[in-house]
Amino acid sequence: MKFIDSHHDLWHRVSGEDGPKPDPDPQRDRLLTIEQWHAVRGHWPVGLNTGLALPNTADVVLLAADLPKLALIVLDFPKWTDGRAYSQARLLRSRLGYRGELRASGEVLVDMLPLLQRTGFDAARLRADQGEAAARRALGIFAGHYQADTLAPLPLFARQTA
Repeated sequence: MKFIDSHHDLWHRVSGEDGPKPDPDPQRDRLLTIEQWHAVRGHWPVGLNTGLALPNTADVVLLAADLPKLALIVLDFPKWTDGRAYSQARLLRSRLGYRGELRASGEVLVDMLPLLQRTGFDAARLRADQGEAAARRALGIFAGHYQADTLAPLPLFARQTA
């Protein structure tokens, strides 16, 4: 799991309500809202590092055709008790085959990290009062799980017989 420091994040939000204009710098990583993406996706240049910030209410299945164009998807946890982004991540990884970076953002607590990892997240921006050292410890608490997840697509009994 990669931890994102908000002061050193390479992804930059772009402006423009009617759709952002592509920056001529191909090295710049762009993070768009879902509204911006819908405004420009038909004519957005291929090959630009593009990310998408989604609210946890978005239907990620509707983005299936766009996923190969996206290097990053940021899923929001507006409250640590609201787990809809876990479901979005699982759908993106397991059903839709998304292979880009999947980042958790918002109210992300250390206690959430094992489940974030199991559902397909590979990066997180922790809430300001959460420490990276504690987060790394949290990821090492459980050595394995009986149930299937995005890391181990088969349950334990099927892994043992395979």
